[in-house]
Amino acid sequence: MKTFKSVFENYDWDTIQSKIYQTTTQEVERALAKSKRNLDDFLALISPAAQTYLEQMAQMSHELTKKRFGKTIQMYAPLYLSNECQNICTYCGFSLDNKIKRKTLNESEITLEVEALKKAGFDHVLLVTGEANYTVNIHYFLKSIAQIKNDFSTISVEVQPLSTEEYKQLHKAGVFSVLVYQETYHQEVYKKYHTKGKKSNFDFRLKTPDRIGTAGIHKIGLGVLLGLEDWRTDSFFNALHLDYLQKTYWQTKYSVSFPRLRPAEGIIEPNFIMDDKDLTQLICAYRLWNEDLEISISTRENEIFRNNIIPIGVTSMSAGSKTNPGGYVVDPQSLEQFEISDERSAHEIAEIIANKGYEPVWKDWDKIYSQMS
Repeated sequence: MKTFKSVFENYDWDTIQSKIYQTTTQEVERALAKSKRNLDDFLALISPAAQTYLEQMAQMSHELTKKRFGKTIQMYAPLYLSNECQNICTYCGFSLDNKIKRKTLNESEITLEVEALKKAGFDHVLLVTGEANYTVNIHYFLKSIAQIKNDFSTISVEVQPLSTEEYKQLHKAGVFSVLVYQETYHQEVYKKYHTKGKKSNFDFRLKTPDRIGTAGIHKIGLGVLLGLEDWRTDSFFNALHLDYLQKTYWQTKYSVSFPRLRPAEGIIEPNFIMDDKDLTQLICAYRLWNEDLEISISTRENEIFRNNIIPIGVTSMSAGSKTNPGGYVVDPQSLEQFEISDERSAHEIAEIIANKGYEPVWKDWDKIYSQMS
């Protein structure tokens, strides 16, 4: 079976990086003048040469997003089910070598967390766990999904990479979308950050979206952990991956997220700093390259940035998030995966979205339409 790896092997990190940093203003202007853009144009739009065109890019991104998605922002919340993990990843609070109390929610605890999310207004939940194959596995996922599927119109998951057959089981159980981040596409750097556990297998993780696409999951979410490597080069490879997936699994929808490395128990400092202006440029570049791509911003980002990015290209936002199992009501003091930056409640965020002239959407209507068609 052909996978993205066969495409990935045709590209060299250093060559792509050099091309990005050697991009001229003329190449940026050519990309901006097009009505339909390709990966070369995306490369130009994430280059340093494009920084002086950021205001123009933001205006264009706003218009494209409004045309494709209207003035709506989907609201969602993560529900962390477990912080158990068998991997050692130097940037994650759940890393196996962090000597902290581990917790996996049981059925009654999940019920309490779900009640808190429903009370806050959420109808779209993202289930998140560490990677602990012996305890937090497909059987646990299926049991948890069966328990809560009548409480939410949309269930997404962000868990360890699974087999194609296991993704088919999730699809059958009602999972709408699966998020999986390569973290970094730099193979040598990847090894330094992932020193033990199944996650240290770069190729297995790289092929995961192919398994998700083969299983027929409705939506796939990608992203890189911004701070591990040069954000521009990593983002090009992430776009390359998305481009391949869209052409191969054309019936599937796609989203991209922008997790910037945040403080957490026992983690390293970022190797590369990405400021707010850089992230704005990246969001605009994605929108100008692919107007159908869903773009998500989490509570990793600060209040000011999240307020201002709403009209520029974002289609979904988390709010009132807790990144620890039981964080909403069951066990607020359990270990966080990372610190959030925007601690405002869901209704505060919804009010800000409305004040910007946008509609906060709590229900994913697309799922209903897709089931009717």
